[in-house]
Amino acid sequence: MNRLAKCLANYVPLTPLTFLKRASVVYPNRTSVIYDGVQFNWNQTYERCCRLAYSLRSLNVARNDVVSVLAPNVPALYEMHFAVPMAGAVLNAINTRLDAKNIATILRHSEAKVFFVDYEYVPIASEGLRLLTSDLKDNKSPDQPSTGPLVIVIDDISKPTGIRVGSKLEYEQLIQDGDLEYKGVELKDEWDALALNYTSGTTSAPKGVVYSHRGAFLSTMSLIQGWEMSTEPVFLWSLPMFHCNGWTFTWGVAARGGTNVCIRNTNANEMYRNIAKYNVTHMCCAPVVFNILLEAKSHERCEINTKVNILVGGAPPPAALLEKIEDLGFNITHAYGLTEATGPALVCEWKSNWNSLPRDDKARLKARQGVSILALDEVDVKNKETMVSVPRDGKTMGEIVLRGSSLMKGYLKDDKENTKAFRNGWFLTGDVGVIYLDGYVEIKDRSKDVIISGGENISSVELESVLFKHYAILEAAVVAMPHPRWGESPCAFVVLRKTNELTEQDILVYCKQNMSRFMVPRKVVFVNELPKTITGKVLKYELREVAKTFKIDI
Repeated sequence: MNRLAKCLANYVPLTPLTFLKRASVVYPNRTSVIYDGVQFNWNQTYERCCRLAYSLRSLNVARNDVVSVLAPNVPALYEMHFAVPMAGAVLNAINTRLDAKNIATILRHSEAKVFFVDYEYVPIASEGLRLLTSDLKDNKSPDQPSTGPLVIVIDDISKPTGIRVGSKLEYEQLIQDGDLEYKGVELKDEWDALALNYTSGTTSAPKGVVYSHRGAFLSTMSLIQGWEMSTEPVFLWSLPMFHCNGWTFTWGVAARGGTNVCIRNTNANEMYRNIAKYNVTHMCCAPVVFNILLEAKSHERCEINTKVNILVGGAPPPAALLEKIEDLGFNITHAYGLTEATGPALVCEWKSNWNSLPRDDKARLKARQGVSILALDEVDVKNKETMVSVPRDGKTMGEIVLRGSSLMKGYLKDDKENTKAFRNGWFLTGDVGVIYLDGYVEIKDRSKDVIISGGENISSVELESVLFKHYAILEAAVVAMPHPRWGESPCAFVVLRKTNELTEQDILVYCKQNMSRFMVPRKVVFVNELPKTITGKVLKYELREVAKTFKIDI
């Protein structure tokens, strides 16, 4: 049997690009994209992507060239998820909240050949390009040009502004000039790079994470199955498409023949209005979006008449927060992932026998990160030093490790970090968790965020979950602070719903009543807001720097 050979009929490289071609045939008249009064169907979206891919090739974009884009969730960014790889190139969607210096760093590191910029981001992009050009001239190497990428503006599709920069080229003009009959560069190796995504860079320079066509295909298929996404969903883009390519749902919505409802800003009014108007069925977000929905003013809300399924990732949401958001009519599924895993790697698959449990128990189970998506071969929790699996008791903490075909190819130009990340056949996530007898994983912390006090490991996530249950606390983040006797002790940063509603002593008394004494924070700091990344992750390293300045009396 091993002598049977592959042929063109039985072996085709895996790529999510096939989802678009199929959607254009199976769902040609189904609405594909909605944005600010503009609508396309799947046949039109396919044709637009073919045209753009042709125009990119005519601009000398070659196989494996990087095409960067700085844009919010607009139709152009969605289309580029197909058109750029159709041209044989690699898509690099840049975080829209980065400053000019970080944008310049990414453009240089990726050696981007073309840079698409949304009209709203032209000022910050121009500053980034100025820094890039200056840096390239000062530090020119033989293998890198001294000029930056070709710049193309993405103007407002419904109300063009006329803003142009650099080459004076504009996105819609490229669509118009493209060849409708062009079908893209033939993919010969599914291991070829499809996308390049940079990590948040919260503690160091961002790392370039490379996705393969194979990994993106398998991850997409696994997620639409794991989330049980039905045919023809209506998907609200509350999650930035630049974040792990929208957790692969940029491709997944096409696979299901769904409708992409694009919104420029993730605010309460935009989300409620679009959910009600288009009968949204699915959306993704970080837990921070829950507070936006919960804290919405009466005039910002709309009656929701459809069941809206939310896949939530990022920081583990406290059980109490899950209860509140579900009271609004949303159905929550929790996931866990990271850029290196092509988005979500674990999904909390719901078991029917859990339906009869008390509400608090159901919320606690929903807060778990869950079991591996089908694209993963295995997930485990191991002692990082010995690489031995921890007991499946839901208590013993270790590092969450992954193995499977949906993981990244590796970090671009960074052999040192690749060696650290891949070890003994596993990918080390840097996250600390526990694993239960049924194989469900629950994240407890980032390894660097675990507080070691007098030899006891304290999970900041557990402590935050207890704090959040207090009616007056909107948000909470816990980090380590120096302690003269115990080495470290917890320090809590708290955002109140109403100013001066609680005192530090009130919170300390509450903590003593609801947690082990060694976990009780030694200090509570009230702040107006917590520093966060675009994906909702609290910048704990900033809070740790503040906590270092506090002194504890024994």
